[in-house]
Amino acid sequence: MALKYQVSYQQVRSWTLRFEQMGKAGLEDRRGRRKKDQVPRTELEKAQIEIEQLKHKLYLAEMENGLLKKLDEIERREAWKK
Repeated sequence: MALKYQVSYQQVRSWTLRFEQMGKAGLEDRRGRRKKDQVPRTELEKAQIEIEQLKHKLYLAEMENGLLKKLDEIERREAWKK
């Protein structure tokens, strides 16, 4: 099967195991899909999600800060030329 569909043996093996465990539903493509109303299962997962959200906010704030510094530098340079 791996040669026929040009995939690795391991990929075929994982598909077989998922089919044996969950039936046809195990073979559905669920990449990137998460129920909107699904709640995190544990406190640890909630904390990890919150940490990732805070990291993203920090990244955006650092990007904004860098942009504002660059803008200030350009404005000062232009004012100095005049």
